[in-house]
Amino acid sequence: MDYTLDFEKPVLDLETQIKELKEANDKPGIDISKEIKALQLKVDKMINEIYGNLSSWERVQLSRHPKRPHAIDYIETMIDDFHELHGDRRYSDDPSMITGFGFLGEQKVAIIAIEKGRKTQDKIKRNFGMASPEGYRKAMRIMKMASNFKIPIITLVDTPGAYPGIGAEERGQAQAIAENLEEMFGIEVPIISVVIGEGGSGGALGIAIADKVFMMEYSIYSVISPESCASILWSDPKQAEFAANSLQLGPDKASELGIIDAIIKEPVGGAHKDTSAAIEAVKKLIEKELKKLIKIKATTLMNGRYEKFRVMGNQTISTLTETPHE
Repeated sequence: MDYTLDFEKPVLDLETQIKELKEANDKPGIDISKEIKALQLKVDKMINEIYGNLSSWERVQLSRHPKRPHAIDYIETMIDDFHELHGDRRYSDDPSMITGFGFLGEQKVAIIAIEKGRKTQDKIKRNFGMASPEGYRKAMRIMKMASNFKIPIITLVDTPGAYPGIGAEERGQAQAIAENLEEMFGIEVPIISVVIGEGGSGGALGIAIADKVFMMEYSIYSVISPESCASILWSDPKQAEFAANSLQLGPDKASELGIIDAIIKEPVGGAHKDTSAAIEAVKKLIEKELKKLIKIKATTLMNGRYEKFRVMGNQTISTLTETPHE
């Protein structure tokens, strides 16, 4: 099923015209190649203008695009001989949190990834990417196992936030996330985290305390989802667009604040336009960074990870402190 965002429609209309002209151009006695070329230049210019000036809300929409590659797509494409492991050894398994071991090239790695699901039944099974306490405890179980066997860890983040249901709260949702935040600083192997879609609140941070944190160009990373923010501040989730534009949840701001280490460039129009190219870009960067990180001693690695998160926002705090009162 085709899915087009409102701001993508002008481009789609022109691309449809180009397709029709190319079909006509194949007929004998017709040469409209100049018209096709001119229209293609117009499309290229329009694409650069649209995607170079996206609002925060449009970025949110792109990060949630149904055709955007999910965690499971990255695992299937990047990781060889992947073996999934299940269960938190306390309560149950959480299908929204995929964990296991495989090979990234010749390097054995542990994978922790949040999967939203694509079709209706799969979305329900994966709880729309909102992990439960079992998911975070399972993730930590795999991380500790990886640490024991000196296997680097890769985490893929794509969640609107942790599941806020009554059952999840009763089983210790906040505690599970808090324990992950604390214990990830003590993991003795390299950790690389990539926000591939949505990075929502503690639900994202629960698997993103890493030595290197990256964001895809059209992903988002925020303390709260726009809908939840709008519900809390204005008691109206329909104000989500206004909330998104106020939250500054794009990768540029995250990079400016030192929250992430780099932005991974996406194909023009977003990762869904060329899934293979998008995944390959992520794979190459992870491979490059892992080669550096695995050479670092465990104590140095953990100290660096701790300091990395301690200094986040210091520049902003300093600026606020130095601002005189009116």
